[in-house]
Amino acid sequence: MATIRDILACALRISRTPWKPVPNWQMVTGSIVLAWFFFFLKADEDGFLFLDHVNLVFHEAGHVIFGLLGSTLELYGGTMGQLAMPAIVWMAVWRQRDTVACAIAGVWFFENFVNIARYVADAREQVLPLAGGGAHDWAEILARWGLLMSDQLIAQRVALVGWVGMVASWGWLGWHWWSRSRSDDTSVS
Repeated sequence: MATIRDILACALRISRTPWKPVPNWQMVTGSIVLAWFFFFLKADEDGFLFLDHVNLVFHEAGHVIFGLLGSTLELYGGTMGQLAMPAIVWMAVWRQRDTVACAIAGVWFFENFVNIARYVADAREQVLPLAGGGAHDWAEILARWGLLMSDQLIAQRVALVGWVGMVASWGWLGWHWWSRSRSDDTSVS
């Protein structure tokens, strides 16, 4: 069984491996696709994009998986499952030092916050259709925390984390692309 020391040594070894370069065509294509995605994410009337159908599967699976550990974790499990899958994907591509895939996984992870914010904002009104029926996760969570009346403010902040994280993920990719292209330019001179 791996110890914490083994895990940290592995992470250190991986972090010393250089990132894969970002070709110009991937940066341009990815930026166009991301701009399109951001536009639809912001403009979508019902706030439920194609990616959210994927996220919903992981949300519902999270209830079941974490529910095996008790009713409290079952309640939080939906949101935890929804965030866990893109985080696992991010870790897998981080190990491979795949720059583009890490940025995409980062955008996916943080897009979930925008989706979660929609759910948090619905805590008092409860008008969103629920896939599994039953209780509204975030109404229950915020009620337990004594924050139900702050659902809108919390939702705004969660959405902000999502938008900042998505932009930062793509900015990180742009920084890798730019610094690599800049180092290529100076090596040619």
